[in-house]
Amino acid sequence: MKKVVLVTGANSGIGLALCERLLNEDAQIELCLACRNMQRAEAARKALLVSHPQARVSLLHLDVGNMHSVVKGAEEFKKKFNRLDYLYLNAGIMPNPTVDHVAFYRGLFSRNAIKMLTTGEGILTQEDKVTPIGLQEVFATNLFGHFLLVKELEPLLCQTEHNSLVIWTSSSNAQRSSFNLEDVQHKNGPLPYSSSKYASDLLSLALNRHYNSQGMFSSVICPGLVMTNLTYGILPSLFWTIIMPILFLIRIFTNSFTLSPYNGAEALYWLFKQKPESLDPMAKYHSLTSGLGNNYTRPSKMDLDENMSEAFYVKLLELEDTVRKKLRAENPDFKERNGM
Repeated sequence: MKKVVLVTGANSGIGLALCERLLNEDAQIELCLACRNMQRAEAARKALLVSHPQARVSLLHLDVGNMHSVVKGAEEFKKKFNRLDYLYLNAGIMPNPTVDHVAFYRGLFSRNAIKMLTTGEGILTQEDKVTPIGLQEVFATNLFGHFLLVKELEPLLCQTEHNSLVIWTSSSNAQRSSFNLEDVQHKNGPLPYSSSKYASDLLSLALNRHYNSQGMFSSVICPGLVMTNLTYGILPSLFWTIIMPILFLIRIFTNSFTLSPYNGAEALYWLFKQKPESLDPMAKYHSLTSGLGNNYTRPSKMDLDENMSEAFYVKLLELEDTVRKKLRAENPDFKERNGM
């Protein structure tokens, strides 16, 4: 039976690099690219077919920040496929990042330079906004849209004849200090990205607790410091041109500077080759690259509390109910069309 793989945010960066690596590993998979920009998605599909002309690569219009799009996209996916083996939740945003330049340049020549560059801790904040349905944009895109997608695809992910794996692209920027259980959408803080990534760590643990018995497993990865469009948007392009040789030099002393999307996708690719039931639900799997450019994956224990994870999961279920009511209210025939 051919494996079915769905990747969100698959038209560039780590997502596209992952798709290329998956096809190199198993050209027989059914690969679906879930993207909000279909023109870029088609370009990505054509690029993949150049190197793998016999591959089965399909497209799915999906904007994880738009809950209407998530439900509609899930319905379309379920019409095309009757199983889902790997769900890569890779799409994410960091809108309007602001850098404290004084703190940055001080940190660049300090003993904390590597940690600062890898995590952005102490120098990086973001501006958030509210979506039309009333959710914080970063929370909706990085976390809740993916959660709703998992819930919509539950019939395909929970099948007795095979185990499935949900894989979250988290970050070393996922800091417990930035997450507040009383403000899960991070409405009242300057670190929505960090909060959303820590929330994905919490949610992954809760999904394992609730779904392992049904054959669905969840894991979290960190891609390391990767130069993608998201990263390049933090500082002017001239800065990155100047500093790139320094980053390659620093990589001799640290393995978390993966730098390229191909290297950053290492842990995502590694998980594809593992048995879902063998993975540690408390581990975050890191993409690492040696100074000589060799890629490998290493797990590290996440700073998670099971009670907090469960409390967060309950809040998400309550929010899911609220969002579904809004979707029905905004579109009266939505319920009938999507079986809600």
